[in-house]
This record gives sequence, C-alpha cells and structure tokens, in this order.
Amino acid sequence: MTESHIDFRRAKFLISAPDIAHLDQYLPGDVGVEIAFAGRSNAGKSSALNALTEQKNLARTSKTPGRTQLINVFELDAQRRLVDLPGYGFAQVPLAMKNKWQQALGEYLQKRACLSGVVVLMDIRHPLKDLDMQMIEWAVASEIPVLALLTKSDKLAQSAKMKTVNEVRKALTDFGDWVQVESFSSLKGTGKPKVLSILNEWCHPQWLTDELDAADSAE
Repeated sequence: MTESHIDFRRAKFLISAPDIAHLDQYLPGDVGVEIAFAGRSNAGKSSALNALTEQKNLARTSKTPGRTQLINVFELDAQRRLVDLPGYGFAQVPLAMKNKWQQALGEYLQKRACLSGVVVLMDIRHPLKDLDMQMIEWAVASEIPVLALLTKSDKLAQSAKMKTVNEVRKALTDFGDWVQVESFSSLKGTGKPKVLSILNEWCHPQWLTDELDAADSAE
C-alpha cells in the first residue's frame, strides 16, 4: 500500500480532557494514531500548531503563558489525531497545579498505546531545560520517537541558529535515532516542510499500514 500524504490543514478540534482517564472515556479503546505536542508554556506550542495546520485559531494562543490546562485533541481523519498537551514549567502557576499537569503528562506519555510520536517544543534561545529533558527521556523510555523542535528560530541570525541546532543535536546524541532535532519559525514558516514530513511519517506506523492493507484485501 502506498503511504498517503496527510493534509494537516484538515485538522479540527475534537475534545478536551483534564487527564488520561477522561481521555479514555472520550476515545475508548486507545485506538488509531496520536502525535503529541509538548513544551514549556512559553515555547510557542499553540503558534506552531496553528502554523503547521495553516489555521489561525486551531490552538488557542495567549499572551499569558500557562493558560492551557487541558489535553486538547484535534482530529486529522478517522484514524489520526494531534494532541496538544498542557504547557509546563511556568513559574507563576501554583505548585499543586504544576504537579497535576506533570502527572497528566507522565501518564499520557507512558500509558497511551496509540501515541506514535512526540514533538517537544523549545524556544531556540533557551533549549534543553530540565523539564524538556524529562519529557524526552519519558518518551524514549517508552520507545516513542521524538522531534525536538527549536521554535522562534527567526529570533536568531542564521549562524547562531545553526550553532544552537548542532549543540542540541550533540547533547541528545545518546538517544540515537529516537530523537530528531530541527529548527522552526511559526512566523516565517522556516522548517515547516521538514516538520510536516516527519509528522506524515509518524502518521503511518507499520501496524496501521498492515491493518489497512488487511482491510483492503478483505474487500
């Protein structure tokens, strides 16, 4: 079966859930394919989602970091979804709420069987903070591929951007092929084709291809 190209512009809001237990209620069976987006509250996660899907208001952006407190799910088609996870690491959020978000993030990464890949977004000027590394380690430990996406690349000159990308790649070398590193600008669209190519690949895991091939053969 030839791998189809996913049109990410077709993404539409599906549900919001406070934790994985409620997510299981809304999407019983933990089926299909999900790609999660995670990052610190000021990493530009919502802007990146909107830029990648070419929709201005798919993911809500706010001038106040830390506003996304729910797991927000966007449907691409009957089998595939994008998942916007709560932003983490914002200093002005109460400790109890931080702990609740961390628990929700950890449960999702470790227990969601349909998770095909995780995009960990980081401001290119401030990459690889402790919580970013924790997210990457969680995902790789669960054998889930990671795209370390260095956002706001338009804030740096080309030479500084490439220097940072190379430094981050070197820092993540021990994770091997499980982690890819790319730079991205929501404002200018820099890096968008490469990111969409990676997401499209994650949308076609081998088990889903086999399942769809079997369905075609049965018809």
